[in-house]
Amino acid sequence: MADASPHSLASSIYCHAWNGNMSMVAVSPRTSELWIFKANIADDEKQWEKLHTLSKHEDLISGVDWGAKKNRIVTCSHDRNAYVWNWVEEEWRAALVILRLNRAALCVAWSPQENKFAVGSGSKTVSVCYYDDENSWWVSKVIRKKHASSVTSVSWHPNNLLLATTCTDNKCRIFSATIKGVDPKSSESSSSGGFSGKFGEQLLQLDLAFGWTFGAKWSPSGANLAFVGHDSTIHFINDVGPSLTLHSISLRYLPLRDVLFLSDRLLVAAGFDYNPILFSADANGTWTFVRVLDDAEEPSSTATGTALSAKDPFGRSMERGNSLRSSLTDAAPNAPSNPDSELSKGPSTVHQDCITCIRPLGSADDSIIQQFSTSGLDGKVVVWDVSGLHLARYTSRPGH
Repeated sequence: MADASPHSLASSIYCHAWNGNMSMVAVSPRTSELWIFKANIADDEKQWEKLHTLSKHEDLISGVDWGAKKNRIVTCSHDRNAYVWNWVEEEWRAALVILRLNRAALCVAWSPQENKFAVGSGSKTVSVCYYDDENSWWVSKVIRKKHASSVTSVSWHPNNLLLATTCTDNKCRIFSATIKGVDPKSSESSSSGGFSGKFGEQLLQLDLAFGWTFGAKWSPSGANLAFVGHDSTIHFINDVGPSLTLHSISLRYLPLRDVLFLSDRLLVAAGFDYNPILFSADANGTWTFVRVLDDAEEPSSTATGTALSAKDPFGRSMERGNSLRSSLTDAAPNAPSNPDSELSKGPSTVHQDCITCIRPLGSADDSIIQQFSTSGLDGKVVVWDVSGLHLARYTSRPGH
C-alpha cells in the first residue's frame, strides 16, 4: 500500500492546486469561495492552517490552477467568469477575464509557460486567454464549433502550443492553441508533436469512449496522452503524431475521473471507486493495470488479470449491492442499528467519496514523480507517497 496522509479541509472539495514550492494549497469547497491553506507535507500530524479566503465569484468554483513560475492563481466558475489572482502588497487581488460565455465555465489550466490559460465551458467552447499589455486586461480567443457538448477538461502539451480537451460528446480532441504575438515566432513556425496549424484548428479527434470523457493529461515528454471515459475505460495514445498508437483498457472498477502521469510509462488514475489505480507501460508501449494504491496487499498475477474485464465493467459495484441486499435481508426489520455493522462502517478506503482531482507533488523533470495529491467530494486532500513501491520495477518489464 502507498503511504497516504489525509487532511480534512472542508465538507466537500471540487478541485485543488498547489503553489510552486508546495507550501500552500488552494481548494474549492464546492462554493463560490476559494480557500488557501498553509500545508506541511513533511509533518503528517501538523494541522493545515487556512490563510486566505478569496471571494469574488458568485457561483461554484469549478476549476483552479496555480502557476508555479509567476505565482498567479486562475479560477473559473459556474457564474461564467474567470479571475486571475495576483499577490500584491500582502493580499490577493483579482483581475476579471473576458471569457464571452453564455454557459458555466467548467475547467481551467495554465499553459506551461504561464503566458496563457485555457477555460473549458458548457458553451461547447474553449477560451484561450492571454494578457493584453496595451489595454492592461485579460482577453480571450475562442475555439468554437468543434465540441458538440460541454468541455470537461483541458490539458496543455509541454511545448505550450497544443491543447487536449475532453467532452461530454464522448470524444477527446487535440487543437492548435498558438497565439500570434503571445507565443515566440520560433515556436509558432515549428511543428508541434508532428502537428502544425493555426489557432483553433482541430488536429486530432479520438472517438474511443462510449461515455462522457474526462481527465485528459499529457505525459512529461509530451509523447503520450491519456484520458478516461465514463464507461469505466481508460485510453492511452502513444507517440502522438502521424504514427500514433492507441490502447484502451476496460475496467472492472467504477468510472475514473482524473489521471496523472508519474512518468512517460507510469500513470495513476482515480474516480468513483475512491481508490487511486496504477498503470504502467512495457517496452513496447503496451499499458496494463498494475494495482490499486489504497490496498495493504499487492495483487497477485491472477488478481491483476481479473481486475480488468470488458464483460463486467461494473462488477465491483454489483458486489457491493449484493452485500448490501444480503445485510438488509438478514437483519430483523425492527432491529436497532448496529454502529459496528458493515453498513455503518462505510468504505475502507482513505477517501470516502469520489476523487475528482489529482495533482503532482514534484517536477516534470523528475524521472518518476514519487508524491501526488488527490482531493474528493469527502472534503479531503490526501498526500500519497509511492516511493516505497519501487515504481521503476514496473517500467522495466519486457514487452509482451
